[in-house]
Amino acid sequence: MRWIKKGLIFSSKNQPVWSKNSALTPSPILLGDKIRVYAGFRDDEGVSRIGFVDLNADCPNEIIGVSDKPVLDIGEPGTFDDNGVILGDVIADGDQIRMYYVGFQLVKRAKFLAFSGLAISNDNGNTFERVSNAPILDRSNNQHFIRAIHTALNDNGTWKIWYAAGNKWEIINGQPFPCYNIYYTESKNGIDFNNPAQFCVDNIWPEYRIGRPRVYKISDNKYLLFYTKGTIHGDYFPGVATSTDGINWVRKDDQLGIELSNEGWDSETLCYPSLLNYKNKVYMFYNGNKMGADGFGYAELDGDLWI
Repeated sequence: MRWIKKGLIFSSKNQPVWSKNSALTPSPILLGDKIRVYAGFRDDEGVSRIGFVDLNADCPNEIIGVSDKPVLDIGEPGTFDDNGVILGDVIADGDQIRMYYVGFQLVKRAKFLAFSGLAISNDNGNTFERVSNAPILDRSNNQHFIRAIHTALNDNGTWKIWYAAGNKWEIINGQPFPCYNIYYTESKNGIDFNNPAQFCVDNIWPEYRIGRPRVYKISDNKYLLFYTKGTIHGDYFPGVATSTDGINWVRKDDQLGIELSNEGWDSETLCYPSLLNYKNKVYMFYNGNKMGADGFGYAELDGDLWI
């Protein structure tokens, strides 16, 4: 696998107050002749609201529109998403578009809580309404602090879900950082999750977190997983794995095919890759330094997606 970097597309600088800090977890969807990239736009307090950037599908570094207000704002005071929302996944579902998102809440005895919600659009992705003010994927007995959906795949009537889950914190230089790894579950309607979670991918020391799982079904027995992993040394970089069933994975991080730049917006960290296929081209949208402080950019696949 080899990716050719095409550069920064969207810069968070000079944006309105609600979106001037960063553009987290860019998530593309094809809408006609444009690529719409949803992202979590943070304000100066670090609170994220979801908006979008529209790109020319034939020339993805050409911006043709930017949302002037959030398509999904923070939740009501006291709800699970009252301190920010970021993208999990966005997927067409008949005439609707589903947005799985991660909501953040501040509490007294933990750094934060992060659980998953669902919002629906009936106007081609211009606005979204929550299906509930409560999370659809809430805490469980062994996943206390984080259950964050990042892939939703409707596979022949079964909603397959991959998510990051965590129940402890790594103390680095006196500060708590969330520990998490990757799980799988499924649902008949993509809303009610009563099936047991299955463990997928663990950390390898000195990693303490591995998350933002983005899964792509290549064929009936070929699944490709991209994720982002963090180490106690401050490294933050993607990895890749393959599977025949979407549950048991073989990590192949050395075959990711993209590296840090020598300088610029993605020279320190590179994270949160998300793919889109258009006219036999595969694009990777991703964040760079400081988890998207400069915005997001993209790369184009050179060769075969499978490894």
